Order: sequence, then structure tokens, then C-alpha cells
Amino acid sequence: MNKIALYPGTFDPITNGHYDIIERAKNLFDEVVIAVAVSVDKKPMFTLEERIEMAEAATKHLEGVRVVGFDNLTVELANEHNAKVLIRGLRAVSDFEYELQLGYLNNSLDDTIETVYLMPKLKHAFVSSSIVRNLLKFNGKTEHLLPPEVQKIIGGMNSCTLP
Repeated sequence: MNKIALYPGTFDPITNGHYDIIERAKNLFDEVVIAVAVSVDKKPMFTLEERIEMAEAATKHLEGVRVVGFDNLTVELANEHNAKVLIRGLRAVSDFEYELQLGYLNNSLDDTIETVYLMPKLKHAFVSSSIVRNLLKFNGKTEHLLPPEVQKIIGGMNSCTLP
């Protein structure tokens, strides 16, 4: 039986920190499903389709990794994909309280779902999608924060049409 993990998030855009978590999760599980949330409440910079494209481009060479979009409860999506583990990233103590509450919530909705918390490598600990979005708004350098495939996609967008 394959051990399948679901890594849900907005991925607006997917960063080197996300990629680090995906690589490390892949070492622990047979399959990792990257679940890109619609997240209308967060008002993403990139469309769902663009975020899925970026996640697919960044991970296309990783065997056992696939990307899906979703707009339902995370535990429902996990069950749809036979995933019994949710992957969440922790960068700092400030992430811990929110992630702990979310883990408890998901477990209260389905007690067969476990949450595994992974920390990115120290060099990626400060990287967040919101930092990248702020840099993009001001044409700041992001090459060191994004997988090369994602940087290429974003770089190919006309700055006038960049969300």
C-alpha cells in the first residue's frame, strides 16, 4: 500500500521553501500530492491555473509528485486521494500556533488524518510567498527565492499584465 501525503497550500507562488518541503516529504512518502487551494479569501496574486502551472513546472522531475487544484475541505480532498497524512511547513514559532490549531481542526473532522510538520532548511526559513509577492510588485530580485522554472514563468509575464 502506497503512503500518500497531501501538501495543501495557496502556493502564491510556490517558493524554494515549499520546494524544499516537497523534496523532503517525497523522501518520507511514496507519493506527495501538492494541493493548490483556490483561496479566494487570500486574494492571490496569481490565478489558480497559474499557481498549478508553476507547481507542476517546479516539480515535474520529481517522481511520485503530482499537483491538483481544490476548493473544498482539506480532509475531504485527502480522502479523495487516499492520503492519510497532511504535510505542513513550519518556518518560525509564529507559524506553530496557527498550524497546531489547523492540525487539531483537521483531526477533529477526520481522526484518521495525521499532520506531519516539516521545517525547511535554514537557508529557506525566511522565504514566504508574501515576501516574493511584495518583491514582484516592485520588480525586486526573486531568483534566489523561487525554483528556476517558476522564475522563468513569472519572468515571461509582462510586468504590465503581472497581477
